[in-house]
Amino acid sequence: MKINIQQLDNSYSDELIDLILTIQQKEFNVPITIEDQPDLKQIESFYREPGGNFWGAFIEGELVGSIALVKFDERAGAVRKMFVKKEFRGKELNIAQELLGVLVSFCRENGIHSIYLGTVTILKAALRFYERNHFVEVEKENLPTRFPLMNADNVFYSLHLKENQTV
Repeated sequence: MKINIQQLDNSYSDELIDLILTIQQKEFNVPITIEDQPDLKQIESFYREPGGNFWGAFIEGELVGSIALVKFDERAGAVRKMFVKKEFRGKELNIAQELLGVLVSFCRENGIHSIYLGTVTILKAALRFYERNHFVEVEKENLPTRFPLMNADNVFYSLHLKENQTV
């Protein structure tokens, strides 16, 4: 199976909403709706225009994963919308790792040195994934003041990119 990762724009909103809400609501019972995430209908204005981006992982034309970067400061960004469909997760396809690699490369190319993210404790595999990739847990009160908080998040991480570090 060949994985194709590409930038997304507003034309992918419906596919993204289907992917993300299914995982949030049905798989993990996170009490979140599309109304809580209007950014999914504004990919270009919310993510890309301020200097971030949004990527999707496709296998045979099907959207199976996503990751986004919100640039919230001159040299800092927040990882958002990191999701991989259940049946495509794991080391075999390594989709999450590929997506994170694309985001980190984008950050390096665009002078973003610090990456932050918020997630929820229920997502144990996600927590292990971030820690394996050198993210360090940060107390909420130590986040940058402009970090875009999401209500559901209760665990926070940061990664400060070093010159030769790979993820």
